[in-house]
Amino acid sequence: MRKISRTFLTGLAAILPAMVTLALLWWLGSTAEQVLGGMLQAVLPDLLYVPGMGIAAGVGLVFAAGVLLQAYLVRWLFNWLEGLMQRIPVVKTIHGTVRDVTRLVSGDIHQQFGQAVLVTLPGLEARVIGFVTREDFEGLPDSLGGAETLAVYLPMSYQIGGYTLMLPRDRVEPLELSLEDAMRYALTAGVSARKDDPGA
Repeated sequence: MRKISRTFLTGLAAILPAMVTLALLWWLGSTAEQVLGGMLQAVLPDLLYVPGMGIAAGVGLVFAAGVLLQAYLVRWLFNWLEGLMQRIPVVKTIHGTVRDVTRLVSGDIHQQFGQAVLVTLPGLEARVIGFVTREDFEGLPDSLGGAETLAVYLPMSYQIGGYTLMLPRDRVEPLELSLEDAMRYALTAGVSARKDDPGA
């Protein structure tokens, strides 16, 4: 029975990530087709509408938004709207979380974090992976940090969250991993290492 359970869990671990990914893509596609496709069907004659045009319209709108955001005026307006949303209770929490996660997974990690580091926790021999988020505390309260202090973000494994610690520089050791590899290692509790690691 134990061997059967282990075999089943091995198969589940292999299939589940692909199924979740496909389900998410299916949901995004069907939502775009239903909403945007419905709008196109209301505008276009039935003979001109082809199933899948809603998905194509969604991809086109996302691309167009990326192009427009390169213009200064549009970017200023977008930042103003974001600032407005950040002042609305509840909305600012949801919007801020989704924005930060989206920027992280979209390759914006280099703008969010500095160097990947190993942190020796005060009073412990244990070390954890962290990311330097601030080295300059000018303009902030003196109690937050000074010239010999770093703000280091410690992500929590298998969930979106973590802690920001103000640490002395001597407790922080540079880590010879890219930000992406270090984040993957931390978020998967050390299960996923960099690809060129023979032990991965």
